[in-house]
Amino acid sequence: MPSTLTSIPDTQLGLSQSELHILRQHQQIALSSGSSNTTAHYAHSTASSRGRGHVRSSASTSRAASAASSGQGGGGGRLLLDAGSLAVLGSHFERLMGAIQGRVDSLTAQTQRSTLHQSSRAATSIAAADAEIARFREILRQIDELETEFDKVRHIRDIVKGYRARVEGLERRIDGRGGGRGRR
Repeated sequence: MPSTLTSIPDTQLGLSQSELHILRQHQQIALSSGSSNTTAHYAHSTASSRGRGHVRSSASTSRAASAASSGQGGGGGRLLLDAGSLAVLGSHFERLMGAIQGRVDSLTAQTQRSTLHQSSRAATSIAAADAEIARFREILRQIDELETEFDKVRHIRDIVKGYRARVEGLERRIDGRGGGRGRR
């Protein structure tokens, strides 16, 4: 008598539609690739203890897994409740979660590297900006000094100009007085 696998409708698991879709998809993947190893091993060990052949039980398990995951029997998929099928499905989801976690870790590392790079670039930019600000302030200080020096020099020039004008005026008066005496 062929062994019958017990199953329940997967809609009774309390999963959302997207979760049911994922379960059905991965149950089919896991059981189609796992029926030749874990499920067959489980079927062989239980069947041989009862004196049944390996091939017939493995084929039965594979057919039942295919029917359960594809939703045959109406109204959606079914979850197989035998230990072998659940072990294969559990292992498949563990590998899947490991792969997802590996991808998350990889993306996290990339994000950290990118953030560090941007932070380094920002720090370099800030340092460069600080250096330019300091250079600009130094230029402004030098301009202020030059303007102050310019004002001093202009003031001295104006005084020298004034004295020159006075001296020239005095020279003209002296020349005018002396030149007038000689003419007389």
